[in-house]
Amino acid sequence: MSKKNGRKDQIMALTLEQGIVSVGDLAEKLRVSTQTVRRDINTLCRDNLLRRRHGGAERFEQPLNTPYNERTVTNPGYKHAIADAVASMVADGSSIFISIGSTPTSVAQALKCKKNLTIMTNNLNAAMSLSKETTNRIILPGGELRLPDCDILGDEVTSFFDNYRADFGIFGVAGVAEDGALLDFHVSEVRVREKITMNCRTSVLVVDSSKFGRNAPAVGGSIFDVDRIIMDTHQNDDFIPLLERVGDRLVMAGGSTT
Repeated sequence: MSKKNGRKDQIMALTLEQGIVSVGDLAEKLRVSTQTVRRDINTLCRDNLLRRRHGGAERFEQPLNTPYNERTVTNPGYKHAIADAVASMVADGSSIFISIGSTPTSVAQALKCKKNLTIMTNNLNAAMSLSKETTNRIILPGGELRLPDCDILGDEVTSFFDNYRADFGIFGVAGVAEDGALLDFHVSEVRVREKITMNCRTSVLVVDSSKFGRNAPAVGGSIFDVDRIIMDTHQNDDFIPLLERVGDRLVMAGGSTT
């Protein structure tokens, strides 16, 4: 294998791991010039393996996540019911991790009635929802803001959640496999989720029934490792045996599709 092809493989591996990579970081890790990295990225983009971003690239992959604006209006009644169920668990003065995603954002909106919360999140929509209560303390990581989702991404985010401890870690997933494996679209999202669950007292998966059986390429963790699973009552019959094995950690929230 030529050095050039070896570099491209390393660039692809780093992009798969991080979701988004910068030219500067790649040059430093691969110990080559930024000009060399740009040439490699140009070739990978021509081959439809990467997609250019300002200052770097991201992986060009399928399946792609549903656009954020569409996700915010999918099953809104279920998401609101899930969010209300989570809010009932959280007392004033609690510390909370909140991950990216439309359902965690709904939880943040339901928490607006709480006071003196400490929130650590890479979800800017969640942060802005909770910023209206001035007794709250909101802590954000550094990194790149992904639009239009308003998620903060980058190596800093993973280490960010290692610097704090929280009473609750609230997160969603892209999908749940038949064996209970938790799925996301990027390895970086999996790693952030793992840090959230590792550093909180009570991990809370918020997931509507449409996520059961939905495919996504990155896997990490299991539904059986989560302290609380909050989902709507509209079950996928194929997953009833799985949910029965979860036992009393499962909380079924009411709600409708409207």
